[in-house]
Amino acid sequence: MFDALKKKFSSWFSDKKEEKKKTSKKAGKNEKKEKKESKIVKEKVKKEKIKKTSEEKIEESIGEEIEESVKEEESEEPEEKKGFFSKLMGKISSSTATMNQENIDGIFSEIEITLLENNVALEVVDKIKENLIKDLLGIEVKKDKIEKTIFDSLKKSILEVLIEPPNLIENINKKIGPYTIIFFGINGSGKTTSIAKLANLLKKSGISCVLAAADTFRAASIEQLEKHADNLGLPIIKHTYGSDPAAVAFDAKKYAEAHKIKVVLIDTAGRMYTKQNLIKEMEKIIRISKPDLKIFVGESITGNDAVEQAKTFNEAVGIDGIILTKADVDEKAGTILSVSYVTQKPIYFLGTGQEYSDFTPFTKDSVLKNLGLD
Repeated sequence: MFDALKKKFSSWFSDKKEEKKKTSKKAGKNEKKEKKESKIVKEKVKKEKIKKTSEEKIEESIGEEIEESVKEEESEEPEEKKGFFSKLMGKISSSTATMNQENIDGIFSEIEITLLENNVALEVVDKIKENLIKDLLGIEVKKDKIEKTIFDSLKKSILEVLIEPPNLIENINKKIGPYTIIFFGINGSGKTTSIAKLANLLKKSGISCVLAAADTFRAASIEQLEKHADNLGLPIIKHTYGSDPAAVAFDAKKYAEAHKIKVVLIDTAGRMYTKQNLIKEMEKIIRISKPDLKIFVGESITGNDAVEQAKTFNEAVGIDGIILTKADVDEKAGTILSVSYVTQKPIYFLGTGQEYSDFTPFTKDSVLKNLGLD
């Protein structure tokens, strides 16, 4: 997200260094231009004794030559408009500068455009600006360190927006009895596949789990989860389509207790967060299964839509964490910056491909690297 902005900043900060060279070069070219015009005028004077018809032709030719000469010089050195950073550097005559509100506002105007173009929620943009003001206002900065100081402060501001998740494996191992995780989100968000990816990760960590096919509404949903269970060699609890999803969750917990299985992973029907009857059904499943962790699954590439979905689910049932799918094809990364801050819940994992192993634990440092701020 910030690679282009860093290049732009670098070019701005180098503007002042080139200014003297350009001014000197331009002055030399202006002098050269004047000499050319003077020479042409002298030639014109010498021709004054020639017949009137010839004189008119010569004057026309000379006028065109002068005009062409001026155009050539103008095209060689176009007038450049000064950007904010060129003006800022021009105001700094000493080796250090004090960052004031005007400077910070000018700096942030470019950062704000970059953030908004990359689907970062407005309230997150405002928070980052607030953090920058708190960090930069009134500090003394060396002239040659301004660029680094700005990006260090931006990095710090973003770190304050992100929320580091707790260690899920540790929390599971601490729990006496089955650790229950329920998943919900809208249709097509990658919820069922994310369950299978987490099951694979837990299995590789030596933690047993059972899958619960509590999506009894969507056609082929049970078969889809069953296929994942077969691929991973895991047990699955399922009922028929149209049966009570809360009963499936209840039976899965009982099965885990009877077979000493450590984790229960409950799939639920994809539902639009605006459908109140489906929200009530989800509340019933939660009440019966008493989950230790409620995970919202959303697509990273949907930007502010995913943020609004997470916000609404959180208000309805209180989510504990987030999984964002398709993060590998999300070039903007605005959802990653926004969803945690808006819900005040951590992102646990990022889906980064089609394989079971394409499931990356979320860390602040990895986000900074992907944003080009490491």
